[in-house]
Amino acid sequence: MKPLPPGPKRAVSPFLHFRRDPLGFLRRAAQSGDVVHWKMLGRQVFLINNPELIRAVLVTDDNKFDKIMEAADSLLGKGLTAGRADIHRGQRRLIQPAFRPEQIAKFGATMVECAERVQADWRDGAKIDIKVEMERIALDVLGSTLLGQPLGAQTKEISKAMTMAIGAPPNMIMMGSCAKWLEMLPLPAFRRARVGRSVLHEVTNTLVRDRRAAKVKPDDLLTTLIRATGDRNGGGMSEQQLHDEVTNMYIGGFETVSNALSWIWYRLSQHPEAQRRLHEELNEVLGDRLPTFADLPALSFTQKIVRETLRLHPPLWIIWREALQDYPLNGCVAPKGAIILMSQYLVHQDGRFFPEPMSFKPERWTDDFRERLPKFAYFPFGGGSRQCIGDRFGFMEATFVLATIARHWRMELAPGHPVIENPALTLRPKYGLRMIVHAR
Repeated sequence: MKPLPPGPKRAVSPFLHFRRDPLGFLRRAAQSGDVVHWKMLGRQVFLINNPELIRAVLVTDDNKFDKIMEAADSLLGKGLTAGRADIHRGQRRLIQPAFRPEQIAKFGATMVECAERVQADWRDGAKIDIKVEMERIALDVLGSTLLGQPLGAQTKEISKAMTMAIGAPPNMIMMGSCAKWLEMLPLPAFRRARVGRSVLHEVTNTLVRDRRAAKVKPDDLLTTLIRATGDRNGGGMSEQQLHDEVTNMYIGGFETVSNALSWIWYRLSQHPEAQRRLHEELNEVLGDRLPTFADLPALSFTQKIVRETLRLHPPLWIIWREALQDYPLNGCVAPKGAIILMSQYLVHQDGRFFPEPMSFKPERWTDDFRERLPKFAYFPFGGGSRQCIGDRFGFMEATFVLATIARHWRMELAPGHPVIENPALTLRPKYGLRMIVHAR
């Protein structure tokens, strides 16, 4: 076997560099090759930047790895997002029916209605935080489709709590089993995180308590999960698992979708030609009416905008796995217990797969380009057995919300507003995104 691959250039202390600037650190590390190695807090770390190697870890040999999110346990528990493989398989089978294509198709009208309701409050020339507005839509959609009740009225409370809850240093993902002890330190960031997570858990408790008390229970995902508790012989789950799954569901449906939509509006504000082509397509396909599920194939450029934004600003910006055994990796060996990192953010901006990788070019997403692109050169929703269960749901929601709002409005970034990517649990705009909305 070959010796261990090279480490990040100019990285005397990977831990400190990763803590201060995660994206910058990873960019510099990727310059060293398709497989980069370093040690952090006593653990071996391997960064993979090759689509075939990523496919091997996530698909071909996925049983040789497990997901590690100890640092997120106090927020996500053992739910679908963070649970180990043995828990994940059973929970995914239980939740999967809510995300079948025929079921998702029924949600389209609700997605459009929620977007139409939020934009009706805007006024020509008004300055808004588009991140907050997209959070209102995402919560309403999630509540109305999967949880049986709109959540838009709780947007401010949940948004503030979410910002606090995931505001701990992003290097926490590297701290393994030490994370729960480090989070107890009396530091301001950790203290804010504990308060925010407490609020989010109480939202979950209220959702479950209210549904159990309801005389008439809608036939949705929340009711399905509640019915599964106590049915231990039939493959059901515990009360704690129920709590974790509901928390994962609204955090995932709220946080990732609102971030993706926010970045879409930012990119359009910086690329007036793309915004013009979008409006032309909407005029041609929709005219004066709202979009429907049947319109999706014709909204080709609209979908290309979503794909290109997910390339440049993937809400799920990094995946990490723990090797369950020694694993041959491009000629060297990643030892048992090593952390394997795969970053959508890095691979999506790799010039080997995307000409002019830093340019926003929705038109690149032709059928021919998508067929030629290596499978794991573009994986905004992850891949393999742990691929995001709501990938179709989220992509359709982004398309419908974009089409619905762009019928009415053109976006302009507020002068002087700082736009900085914050790689926390998801890739968020650090200071929100202040936009001036102009009526079309």
